[in-house]
Amino acid sequence: MNVLMKKMPVCLLCLILAFAAAWPSAAGAAETRSKAEIVAKIDEYVRENMKLNHIGGASVAITYGDDTFYAQGYGTASDGQSITSKTPLPVASLSKSMTALAVLQLADQEKIDLDAPYVSYFPDMKPADERVNRITIRHLLNQTSGLNDKANPDMTRPVQFKSLQETVSLLEGVKLAADPGKTYSYHNPNYQLLALLVERVSGQRFSDYLHDHVFVPLGMTSTFNVSTTEQINRNSSIPRGHYLLLGKPMEKEEPFWFIDGPAGVVSTAEDMARWMRAQYDAKLLSADLMKQYHAAGQQGPYGMGWLVADDESGGRTISHSGILWTYKAEETVHLDRRLGIAIMFDTGLNAFVDYAGFVRGIDRIMAGDKAGIPVINGRNVETAMILLMAATFLWGGYSLYRQIKNRAAVSRRKLAFAAIRVLLPMLLLAALSPLMTFVGGGRVLPWYGIWITMPSVVLWLALLSLACTASFVCRCIMYRRTRRRSAIPA
Repeated sequence: MNVLMKKMPVCLLCLILAFAAAWPSAAGAAETRSKAEIVAKIDEYVRENMKLNHIGGASVAITYGDDTFYAQGYGTASDGQSITSKTPLPVASLSKSMTALAVLQLADQEKIDLDAPYVSYFPDMKPADERVNRITIRHLLNQTSGLNDKANPDMTRPVQFKSLQETVSLLEGVKLAADPGKTYSYHNPNYQLLALLVERVSGQRFSDYLHDHVFVPLGMTSTFNVSTTEQINRNSSIPRGHYLLLGKPMEKEEPFWFIDGPAGVVSTAEDMARWMRAQYDAKLLSADLMKQYHAAGQQGPYGMGWLVADDESGGRTISHSGILWTYKAEETVHLDRRLGIAIMFDTGLNAFVDYAGFVRGIDRIMAGDKAGIPVINGRNVETAMILLMAATFLWGGYSLYRQIKNRAAVSRRKLAFAAIRVLLPMLLLAALSPLMTFVGGGRVLPWYGIWITMPSVVLWLALLSLACTASFVCRCIMYRRTRRRSAIPA
């Protein structure tokens, strides 16, 4: 025992020295990982995650330092063509940061005052709500104009705009939901109004301005802007979009939507890499405006076309998601780490697919960690929903069979409970729209959008409603027979 105690410090010292010797080599191994090793892990992760979430095609762009680290396409389009790093795909709301840049460029030239009222650039405008006169350019950039989807319909507008010139009319008749600058509310038309401002001040069509002053200077030669989703549908070079029905990608034309300004840019992985690299230095803006461009807003993290974060572990980060009904995009740029990740998908918004998880996983791989595939993914959740629908169908059939076979007397109480059971799934189905508005931060979705986003949930609730209705009708018949029997004298 004494010998052991005497040798213990020596053994501990040896262990510490051995660990110290091994630690630098382990760190060095992580730092000296070859690009081929990193790319292989990213490829495996992206392909496996796409398979688990039933995504047919995607393209990835990764920048590191001043270089494009990786740009790659995955999967195939509906026509069988491989998706590559040169395949154009809609980036949806990632467009907002480009629209914001256009506004800031004109501010850099002192043609726009960010804190001037928007109406000062449109002297003929006659707003019905006096508060509209207090909306500034900065309010529109920060999504704090006082407009929201309930006060001013966007996706649910009965007749969509056809041009930016039409959008100015929305400010004349709208009643703001809040005072300008007081409340953050994500609202696409804020950026339609900004695109119109660029046209008014620059004297160019908005698409032409982006081409001449943003895309060409950055070498984004395959990137362009459209005004409506109809132009996406008509462009044969853009792979067709999809929505997911019970885990199966369904090709679908993008529903008509006016997107000039907030969501009209179509780009490639290679061009998005050029766009992300431009965020590390002030090529297109003065240093002061570049700082404002990457800063959070006064009412939250939404700044000027970016969601801004700043923490000790990750440093300064700017990011944005892009959503169309049949396309999706994600982008994150770590300004301090000089790492950018963007990914575009040929599949649209779905309640069961964590698109942002793709970016997080790639980020972990780049940092030397293991990405990991989440247990909650499209395949697992859709399988659970299919089993739930099957169980609902069997329950409904068995319940109906048992009622017909037993022919038991039905009281008013049982009939009332059956009526309530019919109403519940119908009420849940009706509640999907306000629920999605609440979860989506005030965005109001049309019913076709709710169907595309969560068809499995809609189908299950419809099937449950049908099963409960069939049971209720059967109980009504039984109740009527019970009343007849009780009315017959003994």
